[in-house]
Amino acid sequence: MKKLTHFDEKGNTRMVDVGGKPQSLRTAIAKGHVTAKPETLQLISAQQMKKGNVLEVARLAGYMAAKKTSDLIPLCHPLNLTSIRVEVAIVDEKIEIEAEVQTLGRTGVEMEALTAVSVAGLTVYDMCKAVDREMCISEIRLVKKSGGRSGDFEL
Repeated sequence: MKKLTHFDEKGNTRMVDVGGKPQSLRTAIAKGHVTAKPETLQLISAQQMKKGNVLEVARLAGYMAAKKTSDLIPLCHPLNLTSIRVEVAIVDEKIEIEAEVQTLGRTGVEMEALTAVSVAGLTVYDMCKAVDREMCISEIRLVKKSGGRSGDFEL
């Protein structure tokens, strides 16, 4: 069984020391979605929400969130991200969100990708809550990761 890395031998929380790790290209892809009423999706699709283009604002919020992850998650390292891609689209009667984040560094970017998806979903909710308070942000998950000592992962 793997050991949790954010605790020392006494059980105290700590930021992992990555100073001795070699730099490598690290990539992570996360996905999630927002379910909404058909009428809400129609308003989004027709760009008729009062706050503006929901999908574009959510996409930009995802970019901003990836860059600010270490400000939000206490034990995340601040990273120099080399690439961020966020896609937000209506697919099969829900809003699909996907984020891919990349860095050349000593620690992974899984949290940055997951944060981008989460905040993009929250942005959709914020922009549409006046017409649909039943929206549900769900299935936020890491679907792929590459680079680093732990190797590759794909769901």
